[in-house]
Amino acid sequence: MMQYLTQKTWRYIDQSVSGIDRSPLESFAADDTLCHLVGAGLSPVTVRTWVHGSSVVMGIQDHRLPYVQAGMDLLTSRGYHPIVRNSGGLAVVLDEGVLNISIVIGEAAGSIDINTGYDIMVDLIKGLFPEIASRIEAYEIVGSYCPGSYDLSVDGKKFAGIAQRRIRGGIAVQIYLSVEGSGGDRAALIRDFYDVALQQEQTKFEYPKVRPEVMASLSEIIGEPLTVQQVNARLQRFLYEHSEELRMGGFEQDEMEQYLYYLQRVFDRNKKLLVQS
Repeated sequence: MMQYLTQKTWRYIDQSVSGIDRSPLESFAADDTLCHLVGAGLSPVTVRTWVHGSSVVMGIQDHRLPYVQAGMDLLTSRGYHPIVRNSGGLAVVLDEGVLNISIVIGEAAGSIDINTGYDIMVDLIKGLFPEIASRIEAYEIVGSYCPGSYDLSVDGKKFAGIAQRRIRGGIAVQIYLSVEGSGGDRAALIRDFYDVALQQEQTKFEYPKVRPEVMASLSEIIGEPLTVQQVNARLQRFLYEHSEELRMGGFEQDEMEQYLYYLQRVFDRNKKLLVQS
């Protein structure tokens, strides 16, 4: 998939610092906007990095938990802000030690099926971490939170999960990287959330039985301290080396209208979901 990672022009939007105190909903709106822009050929292929303060982003199935309000109250008591996204997937933890990376490609670039989208991100992560690239595997880690067939792990310890969003001819492939701190502590938080939100009640949907010992941060896996900003620097260097031009900066003035449209839509949907809980 390296042909997709080598571009004449890469656009790079770094919100790893500016977004910390902002809602994760703003990042969902940003990626929807980029899908629109890249899909319409109004922007080159784009990589966006984003970090948010202590939040737990839940999926639609989490919102259907029998005691979801009790679960959200637990998260709040632990200092985490609960957010509901209007899409699939399950609860994930965001904090200042988690770096999120979105790659936004237009479908006009070729026939990019679901697995190809995931494989592009896997190749990027291997390129960013050559010291462990040969040990990185992509398969579902049972006992992790938000498990999926493209969980990234080393020696059975998950450090990342990948998702995709496709709208208006654009594809946003998104990954969260547990970079700093304890992956097990993040997993324990989600385990406790499900314990409280389920209270052993039987449900049609099978929620994950989270085991903290199967999750780790990259710092823990590599065996030396690694920061979000160091990983961001690796990414910037990678994009520079795999393009003729690296275009940096946020949304242009004429792109803000689209962003504000998607932002309002995301906030409206989230408000409706929270009212129903």
